[in-house]
Amino acid sequence: MSLIGTTIEPFSATAFHGGDFVDISSGALDGKWSIVFFYPADFTFVCPTELEDLADKYDQFQAIDVEIYAVSTDTHHTHKAWHGSSDKVGKVKFPMLGDPTGSITRAFDVMIESDGQADRATYVIDPDGVIQVIELSADGIGRNANELLRKVRAAQYVRDHPNEVCPANWEEGDETLAPSFDLSGKI
Repeated sequence: MSLIGTTIEPFSATAFHGGDFVDISSGALDGKWSIVFFYPADFTFVCPTELEDLADKYDQFQAIDVEIYAVSTDTHHTHKAWHGSSDKVGKVKFPMLGDPTGSITRAFDVMIESDGQADRATYVIDPDGVIQVIELSADGIGRNANELLRKVRAAQYVRDHPNEVCPANWEEGDETLAPSFDLSGKI
């Protein structure tokens, strides 16, 4: 069953953020757009490239009031060690949540039980805690922060303009569609 349109389950975790260990709960997501970005494991291969890509675009996400939360089943201590030893991961300014029990990963239905690791999954969550976008990729396929930024902007636009939808490849400023009986079959 898809989690699209559902409200996230409450969670709490310790994160590595801003050089410190901080407690973060699902309440931190209330009232703003959020990305929960699951990745399989620290000290791996594709994961640091994805985190660097997000880190390089972080200011653009912040400019549209979006916070990013990276999550793996590693501990917050492991996140600190990785952040301090990798030039790519060292760029990360957003919270890196430790989920060693897998409770958050299971709540988002992306736990690979046989490995004790998360799938490569992304969730865009609106200010009401409702999941608007889910992206799930095989382990060897990295994600694209530019495409994620485009999807967030589209989700924000649709929320602010409930009688409009964003067509394929929509970019901010492009024309949208207004679904109607007369439009059916005309596209």
